[in-house]
Amino acid sequence: MRINPFIVSSAIRGFRKCYVLVCLLLLSFSCSGPLPEEVEQVYESLPKYVDYNFHIKPILSDRCYTCHGPDPQTRKAGLRLDNEEEAFKKLQSGNRAFVNGSINKSEVIHRLLSKEPDKVMPPPESDLTVSYREIALIAKWIDQGSEWKEHWSFFPIKNPQVPKIKNKWARNNEIDNYIQETLLQLGIEPSFKADKEHLLKRVTMDLTGLPPTLADIDAFLVDQSEDAYEKVVDQLMQSDAHAERLAMEWMDVARYSDSHGVSFDGYRTSWPYRDWLIQAFKNNMPYSEFITHQLAGDLIENTDDQSKIATAFLRMNPLEASAGSIPEEFRIEYVNERASVTGAALLGLTLECAKCHDHKFDPITQKEFYQVSAFFNTTEEYGLAPTDADRPPTLILLNNKEKLQIDSMVQSIMTQEKVLKGIKKEKIVSFKYNRPLIKSPVKGHIGHYAFNAIKPYKKEIKKKDKDKDKEKESDPG
Repeated sequence: MRINPFIVSSAIRGFRKCYVLVCLLLLSFSCSGPLPEEVEQVYESLPKYVDYNFHIKPILSDRCYTCHGPDPQTRKAGLRLDNEEEAFKKLQSGNRAFVNGSINKSEVIHRLLSKEPDKVMPPPESDLTVSYREIALIAKWIDQGSEWKEHWSFFPIKNPQVPKIKNKWARNNEIDNYIQETLLQLGIEPSFKADKEHLLKRVTMDLTGLPPTLADIDAFLVDQSEDAYEKVVDQLMQSDAHAERLAMEWMDVARYSDSHGVSFDGYRTSWPYRDWLIQAFKNNMPYSEFITHQLAGDLIENTDDQSKIATAFLRMNPLEASAGSIPEEFRIEYVNERASVTGAALLGLTLECAKCHDHKFDPITQKEFYQVSAFFNTTEEYGLAPTDADRPPTLILLNNKEKLQIDSMVQSIMTQEKVLKGIKKEKIVSFKYNRPLIKSPVKGHIGHYAFNAIKPYKKEIKKKDKDKDKEKESDPG
């Protein structure tokens, strides 16, 4: 059988074209598929599960939101990365920033890995860079299905699953599992076990902010029991110093101060609130009660002075006292300040950024800021504080001795009131049955004049006047 050379050459040419096309396709997939070696190496050491809020959002917020965040005035390329629907939608180019489970189809990965100045993200003129570890985190998050989450404070906290660690070096403590897992991910080996003296110094400084005393060190060195360290930790956590250490952190959040902070900087009596915080931490008050007392302690049923003291959390704001200031202007400042500190302390959000404009890095509008501040706009207060006194409303605080004295006085008053009620009742009964009241005789009185008769009094005056006239007539002078 003869083979036509023309047919053979055509088939070869067709095969070559197909081969080249397949190679180009394979090349294109290979370029967009496997990650660079540097990223691959880091990828293997990443956590088993990559969390959007903990790992991904901080990268996007810091490096991407300026051009692809909530602010429509600075947003570029029609891409918004702070909103789930916007982040996953098809762009004008036909690509998608994120595609669940596919690194190849996720344009974000290509832009992060690009070497071309016109395509690489972040752009060179921004002076921002993304590390290999951060690229690997985003890639693994996409591989795992790119699970999106709202801000962490918007949903209830769940108990996480304790990591299972092989070849544990730590004690039988679940907290150590988390620490060891992170160290393994970072490729860090734990330090050598410290001697007892250094161990005591570390834990005492951590829990109280103070070094141990010489007596504490001697007692710990002498104790050779297996739970010697645990006993020291329990002892430290029950101390006032530990409660003060914890309270210090919250006092910073609550903007604690012993003065008004503006203009004349007049004093304020804030220490009762500080003492309430210390006792709350020492008694391990549940977080729900801790917040409820500080936001609405005066509204709790059968409330006491301590619950009212807790509400000072909302009254630690700076106060203007200059006579030339406008009271209403600063009253509104106080309202907005309370909205801001509530957002920071309870939501972990910088609400104050939305006071003047829509938030640039969080999905909070200016309208929403003033919706929050409306909760505090019904507080009755004067915009200017006194220069040398506490701002009302105030609460009189008494020690135990003073309380006993006042209680004794109150009991005495109540006893006398019962006596008065008895006397009134007796007089009413006497009047009702026309019983004459007992008249006590008055001794040594000069005269008696009845209120319901004035005639005798007038006659007596006339008689005295006549006697005076007779005396004048008989007087020869």
